[in-house]
This record gives sequence, C-alpha cells and structure tokens, in this order.
Amino acid sequence: MTSLPKLARRWHRIGAVAIAIPFLVVILSGILLQLKKELAWVQPPTRTGSAETPSLEFAQLLEIARTLPRAEIEGWEDIDRIDVRPDKGILKIRCANGMEVQLDASTGEVLQVERRRSDLIESLHDGSWFHGLAKLWIFLPAGVVVLFLWLSGVYLWWLPRNLRRQKREARGK
Repeated sequence: MTSLPKLARRWHRIGAVAIAIPFLVVILSGILLQLKKELAWVQPPTRTGSAETPSLEFAQLLEIARTLPRAEIEGWEDIDRIDVRPDKGILKIRCANGMEVQLDASTGEVLQVERRRSDLIESLHDGSWFHGLAKLWIFLPAGVVVLFLWLSGVYLWWLPRNLRRQKREARGK
C-alpha cells in the first residue's frame, strides 16, 4: 500500500504537468489584467469630459462613431456596448472590432479612439477565447487541479514539520 505522502507527491507532480499550459495562460493574462489601468496597451486610459450630465442621444452617438474610420462602425451591430461614466463626463463606445471610442458626454467631442485589449485578455484568462467548451472542460478542471496542488503542497510542507515536532515531544517525555 502506498503511503499518503508518496501518493500526494505523485499526484502533485502529475497534476502540475497536466495543467502547466492552461495555468500559464491564466497567470500571464491575470498579470496583464492586474495592470490594465497602468498599461495603456491593455486598456486605454479614461479621459475626462466637460460635464457630468450626459446630453447626447443614441442616434447622435451612432452618427459620431460612423465618422471615425478606426472604429469601423456602420451600424448598431458594430457596437458591443456603450459605457456611460457620468462622474468623468464621458461615454465609451466599445466596438465589436476591439476599438474603444471615448466621447465627451455633453458635447460629443471625440476624446480618444484606441484599441482595447483587456476584453481579449479576459477571454484568454477564462478560456472562452479558445472555445466555449474550453472554459468548462480545460480551464475549470485546471482550476480544480490548482486547488488540489495548493492543498497537497500545504500538506507536503506541513508533514515534515509535524514529524519534527512529534520527535521533539517524544524526546522531551
């Protein structure tokens, strides 16, 4: 019969090899996501508009966005979402092609048109970029294995310390 420590070590090694690539993707994308407000390459910095009360209508937003070649917007199907930031006085139009348009919420002035990579990085992070099933069949099991690695690693760290403590106590009696 194999002892629990030997079994834990064996499964710890096997688990580490099995999840090496998905876990590396999660680690690297997670680091980039932690830095998204500091790195303009990941997510464009949020500009500030002239007023806190938005006064533009949706039809106006679409017309303004259509005039911007980099945004590649012809209709509503080219817009992923509109983010309203009243405290900053801006509207962010997130385009289906990964571009982000920032407009002054009251005047409609174009403040910035830049590529937004954070959404792509988030889809890499959760595995959905690869395939819808990769999220559930590769990245979720990898997360469970990482939890097991953490638990077995704590056990393997604790085991020799506990044995030394038991030996000290036995010598003291």
